[in-house]
Parts: sequence; structure tokens; C-alpha cells
Amino acid sequence: MRVEESEDAFAVTLDVFAGPFSVLLSLIARRKLDVTEVALAEVTDEFIEFIRAQDRYDLSEVSEFLVVAATLLELKASRLLPGAEIEDEDVELLEKRDILFAKLLQYRAYKEASSILSELIAAQSKTAPRDVPLEPEYRDALPEIDLSVSVEQLAMLAAQAITRRHEEPTVFVEHLHHSLVSVESQIAYLKAELADARQHSFQELCEDAPDVPTIVSRFMAVLELMRAGTVEVSQKEALATILVGLRRDQ
Repeated sequence: MRVEESEDAFAVTLDVFAGPFSVLLSLIARRKLDVTEVALAEVTDEFIEFIRAQDRYDLSEVSEFLVVAATLLELKASRLLPGAEIEDEDVELLEKRDILFAKLLQYRAYKEASSILSELIAAQSKTAPRDVPLEPEYRDALPEIDLSVSVEQLAMLAAQAITRRHEEPTVFVEHLHHSLVSVESQIAYLKAELADARQHSFQELCEDAPDVPTIVSRFMAVLELMRAGTVEVSQKEALATILVGLRRDQ
């Protein structure tokens, strides 16, 4: 076993593979190389020697290697467990392979993004904002105004704006809620309508209702009169007409 150092990437030389570490991971992810044939201990030793040989090491590269090595170790352990021989169609193995490949793509994306951000930061560091004020001839310059109204019209508009300030504002709240209709008032209404001692349909009792809140309050009034034993309510069948009348003993 020997260590291959390059300025750009970490490379390994094993019995089953020799080349860049990223290519090794790609072969494992595509199942071109069995992870059980890879000596992870040798790979780790080579990476440590590679790091020691550098004048300075990249922390992100070390972090990436640790995550990928841990994933490879977990994948290899699952393949080497007794009685855990996995077929090609095994979903668990496919999931582990996909997770490994997804992590590789994720780290590559992070590296590219960090490189772009570094370039932007370096480019922005070369710029400086203006510290001196504008020259007097530019500071005192006023933009040209092209009025589409005459002076008299402008004065009239100003007078209208000033006059409106003294007007009392009107706020319309009808769209927020309807006026409340008390149940007590509808109880009195029903007693008056039912005074002829005949039965009325609920539809007849609501014919003169001006709005939905009144109908709701009128229905609540019927329920209150039923609870008090003042009226009788009958219905021949489900969804049939509801008849309301005073109790005979009232």
C-alpha cells in the first residue's frame, strides 16, 4: 500500500482499486465494486497520511471523509452480518446505496456553493461606498416639475384638500356584521302571530323577516317557547313542513 498525494484530491491505492477517493465512492454507489472488498482501515490510514503531508488541511474535506467513511462502515457491516446475505433486489441495500450517493452529491453541492460565495465575498471586498457628500451644485439641484394643471387649478385642489380635513370621517361597518336581533323581540312577535290559535308553518312565520339574522333569532324564539311549554311543534315526516302553534291549554 502506498499513499498518492495530489494538489487537488485524495487518492488511494488498494488491492482492488487505485485512484481518486471520489471515483472509489462512485464505483461503490453504482455497485461496480463490492464494499466488502474495500479495506476501510487502509483507506483511513492513507487519508491520515495524506492530511499530515499537507502544509494545511481543509476542515470541510476532513468532515466529508468522516461522514462518508462512517456511511461506508455501516454499509459494509450490514453486508458482513451472519445470515444477512442480501440479494440485488433487497430494498434496504438499495436505500443505503442511494443514501451514500446522495451524501456525495450533497457535499459536492456544498463545495460548489461555498466556492461561489467565496468569489462573491472576494469581489465585494474590493468595492467601497462613497464617503464624501455630493457636490453643492448637485446637492442643491432640484428636479424639473412639469405640471399638467394651472396655478388656479392647483390652488383649488389645495383648498379642497384642506377643507376635507375638517369633515367628520364616516366609517361604514355594515360589511363587518349585521345588526343584532334579540330573541326576546322575536318571542313577542311569535306570540302575537300565534294568537289566532291556529298552526302556522315556520316558513309563514318568517315571510316578513328582513334578513338571515332575524330568521335565526326567530328560530331560537321557537325553541325557547317550546322549552317553556308555550307552543307545540309538529312535523309529519323528516324534511316535511314544520308547524308551530300555541298549546291548547294556554
